Amino acid sequence: MNEARLHFKIADLLNLNSKDVTATVNLLDEGATVPFIARYRKEVTGSLDEVQIMQIRNEIERLRQLEQRRESILKSIEGQNKLTDELREQILAAETLSKLEDLYLPYKPKRRTKATIAREKGLEPLAQFILEQKNNLVFEEAEKFISEEKEVKSVLEALQGARDIVAEIVSEDALVRESMRELFKKSGIIKSRVIKGKEEEGEKFEDYFEWEEKLMDCPSHRMLAMRRGEKEDVLILDIIVDDEQARELIERKIITSRGECANQIKEAIEDGYKRLLQPSIEAEMRLLTKQQADEKAIVVFADNLRELLLASPLGQKNILALDPGFRTGCKVAALDKQGKLLEDTVIYPHEPQRRVSEAEMIVLAFCQKHNIEAIAIGNGTASRETEQFVRNIDVLPKSISIIVVSEAGASVYSASEVAREEFPDKDVTVRGAVSIGRRLADPLAELVKIDPKSIGVGQYQHDVDQTNLKNKLDEVVGSCVNAVGVEVNTASKQLLSYVSGIGNVLAQNIVEYRNENGEFKSRKEIMKVARMGEKVFEQCAGFLRVRNGAHPLDKSAVHPESYHIVEKMASDLNCSIDDLMEQKEVRKKIQLTNYVTETVGLPTLKDIVNELEKPGRDPRKSFEVFSFDENVHEINDLREGMRLPGIVTNVTNFGAFVDIGVHQDGLVHISQLADTFIDDPNKIVKVGQKVWVNVTEVDAKRKRIALSMKGETQHIKSSKPKAVKEESYNPNDMDSALAALKNKFKK
Repeated sequence: MNEARLHFKIADLLNLNSKDVTATVNLLDEGATVPFIARYRKEVTGSLDEVQIMQIRNEIERLRQLEQRRESILKSIEGQNKLTDELREQILAAETLSKLEDLYLPYKPKRRTKATIAREKGLEPLAQFILEQKNNLVFEEAEKFISEEKEVKSVLEALQGARDIVAEIVSEDALVRESMRELFKKSGIIKSRVIKGKEEEGEKFEDYFEWEEKLMDCPSHRMLAMRRGEKEDVLILDIIVDDEQARELIERKIITSRGECANQIKEAIEDGYKRLLQPSIEAEMRLLTKQQADEKAIVVFADNLRELLLASPLGQKNILALDPGFRTGCKVAALDKQGKLLEDTVIYPHEPQRRVSEAEMIVLAFCQKHNIEAIAIGNGTASRETEQFVRNIDVLPKSISIIVVSEAGASVYSASEVAREEFPDKDVTVRGAVSIGRRLADPLAELVKIDPKSIGVGQYQHDVDQTNLKNKLDEVVGSCVNAVGVEVNTASKQLLSYVSGIGNVLAQNIVEYRNENGEFKSRKEIMKVARMGEKVFEQCAGFLRVRNGAHPLDKSAVHPESYHIVEKMASDLNCSIDDLMEQKEVRKKIQLTNYVTETVGLPTLKDIVNELEKPGRDPRKSFEVFSFDENVHEINDLREGMRLPGIVTNVTNFGAFVDIGVHQDGLVHISQLADTFIDDPNKIVKVGQKVWVNVTEVDAKRKRIALSMKGETQHIKSSKPKAVKEESYNPNDMDSALAALKNKFKK
């Protein structure tokens, strides 16, 4: 295996410098992670970003697997003493796995086939005679193979056996198979029809009861929908091409003469195409289009997940979290600035109890007792009613923001082992409320505790390859976690496990060390954690923060390996590192070229100076308070033509789903996302984006809402209710509020 040749191939494919590819592959082989390479090895890789590094990683894995398969095939054919120089060259020149497998197919061990039986009867020479097409005395030649001993009783039987062999040879011919693939890709049609009697049961697949379109034009969401219908025994799927065109294509490649040999080959081709080649290529096309549909669906899921994880955090605030409910009440949980549960209870402001006054008193008492700065309300059942209840507490201090939060995945977290570990003495409803409050404070830190597949921001997530989906989503979570950075003294083990190089075991060790020894005083102290070797420390240190660490740079993204550079900068300017961080004028005096070495270049030095300006800066956008239209609470409140604020909850290939506050997301079809044609909804909207939409159709019975964003492509920069102010929390406001409420009840 020529590794350098593989690097050149990757460089050519991705349009990159081959030296950068080689350097990146070497770092990956040494155990470096993608986030670490992208952030701290820019000089080595030519400043390649995460996407490029992942592409290199994926390609080198694919090419190495291809090389391993190539070696295995060569060894197998050589072991059969059938490896000619010409075949060896063809195998070595094969660029794809399908080409390799085509070349290997005739030599691949297989079960007994019609051709195998014919060969056992000694009919292979007759088949070769026909394929050579040099002599048309086919019947005379066939007489030579009549044998009672070999159970070939007549010329017709001999020719039938020979045709079976020819059919298999033709169907396994690499050039024939490649031409069939191209035909299927170019003109193949995918047809879907309902199984008789399954119309009512499979109503949700009604669009595909009689459906056909060009195979390669079928978008991923339709392909996955039809395949699901087939899997649920509602639909029958076929991939078809013009059979006559296919046979003619094969004949042009195989038949070189006229006469009886050509006639025999034509018969063999017709049989082999129906029995062997067409089913085989159709199966390949099914696999290929499934893989393509999976890839696109997984990319959509990954993009949505990234937007959700990197949603704006409210930050460290005292939060009152409400998990709404009607009959069972609203669960209330007070959380401190670190997300610790302080107190919980249940209130019953809705039907059937309607204990509104009591609920108001409890909310206000919790706000006063725990200095609450924001109220988080889950967006599930009774969400709008609960939001309205809270907003109607007219003596609630205006400084307390009221924010509706997505509950997606909260129930999964509530029943998870992680939640049981955190709150062993609390039931699932309390855990759910805590999760709602925490995800307002920091969506990333809370959502990493939930299986990404349970967050519900994809399309047909259960139909795609689950291993590929998990790997991609884990990759996205890791990328987000490392982009933001992690405070080592407060992070959960789930969050720590996604930090570059750490993993589950080491994350648990970090938490245990913290519990036994108290907070880490410096990054250097992290080396004392069990199983934290120098290589792992190198990979993770830059992404871990120690807010009040012994070294001023411990709270920044400057890697410990570069501390000496900053210390030299401070020394040269006769100031402290704190001065460099706090004084812009001092930083302006730094001459970066003075610190360039063989291993440290301008990219790293520029990153260091950027960090000095905003140590440990959070790349996420600042938080914006949002509120739904106060006159719209349920689907029956909607009317065509309404213009409403909403939040994008999911983006798919066919459009975007938007929450407008009525317990049922509306769909903005791709054709309604913009005034001009677009081929990808992600170019217009992202999960979590605040948008204006127009209601175009309402079907309350089927719970379907059609929306449009035409003429409304602007982002809602702020949709704060007038009651919300930005001033800091004043506990005196709460005292007066409680007093006012008590007086109100007395009256």
